[in-house]
Amino acid sequence: MQTYKISITDTKKFYENLGCDSGGISILSKKSKLHTLYIKNMHVGAANILKQDALSIGADLAVPSGVIIARDKYVDAVLIGTTKHFETLSRKELAQPFGLKDLAKILKDYVKETNYKTKIMGVLNANEDSFFQNSRFNNSQACEKIEKMIENGANIIDIGAVSSRPGSIAVEENVELQRVKDIVDTIYQNRYYEKVDFSIDSYSPLVIDYVLNKGFKIVNDITGLQNDEVCKIAANYDVQVVIMHMQNDPTSMQNEPFYENVILEIDDFFNERIEKAHSFGIKDIVLDVGIGFGKTLEHNLTLLKNLEHFKHFGYELLIGASRKSMINMITSSAIEDRLAGTLAIHLESIRNGASIIRCHDVKEHYQAIKVFEAINNIN
Repeated sequence: MQTYKISITDTKKFYENLGCDSGGISILSKKSKLHTLYIKNMHVGAANILKQDALSIGADLAVPSGVIIARDKYVDAVLIGTTKHFETLSRKELAQPFGLKDLAKILKDYVKETNYKTKIMGVLNANEDSFFQNSRFNNSQACEKIEKMIENGANIIDIGAVSSRPGSIAVEENVELQRVKDIVDTIYQNRYYEKVDFSIDSYSPLVIDYVLNKGFKIVNDITGLQNDEVCKIAANYDVQVVIMHMQNDPTSMQNEPFYENVILEIDDFFNERIEKAHSFGIKDIVLDVGIGFGKTLEHNLTLLKNLEHFKHFGYELLIGASRKSMINMITSSAIEDRLAGTLAIHLESIRNGASIIRCHDVKEHYQAIKVFEAINNIN
């Protein structure tokens, strides 16, 4: 008999290849993935009950010392268990007091598996002040750049005409529209929208309405649907909407950004904006935590490491950290020298649940993602 440690990504496929009984594959899969759930401000009574219930089924709850004697009324805790454990506790705690009923209702959300195909969103900017020069274009170059992105593996092309880098200033709607109008018309006339999905990086109702009438299918709104008119237009065209989180606005977002808890505060923001989207009839939603938009390096790293948390909403997650300054903060580098750091961030984001990667370097991302997927798909 010989042994070796293995890493399993697709548990169901692995157990099928192993020859397990079909009825047992689902059970085994639920026992194979471990989850850790941080619980803040938990009543000490709930902590003691959940601790015992978790231990009784083979899970556990990490609690501070003194919980057993109720030294503090409220505590933080970490629930540790498999998918099977979480499902069992989601039923068991429904009858328990001290807020455990509410916890039971959300436990299943944290273990549900919705897998999306990874998509590359290439970036094109119709403005002269975008922070990465190679993403800028003029109308004479537009067709060539679009065709090259499609050839290199882009699934989506995101077109913007207003810089959102820190300190940038918004422009008038009519100016923004003039910047994108010719390229949008060219996309429509050449029917490029039949080859790849086009996204508009804008929060201007005037611009959004114009491009959605020209074959665009995605609204990438850095304000996270702040404007009701944008909601109405997106709902009217029945298109996909990217809800991004940003603290303050581009002119001031990097002026000492602060959060009590960056994950919970962005979670609250998404809850609010998803509810707003639904109220207008928007169904197709993508969530973007907004790397670099009103966040310190620590905030960005925390969000990337814990990105899987936001999968509980059940929507696709988008990450766009292409060549951003956080890379320079970790290892000093000019914008044009940040491709390696960009790929590291984006591959880790895919591992943690992102399915849409917004980037400037489509060809390099396509290769990196294909290799990453090949490694993870081997059984």
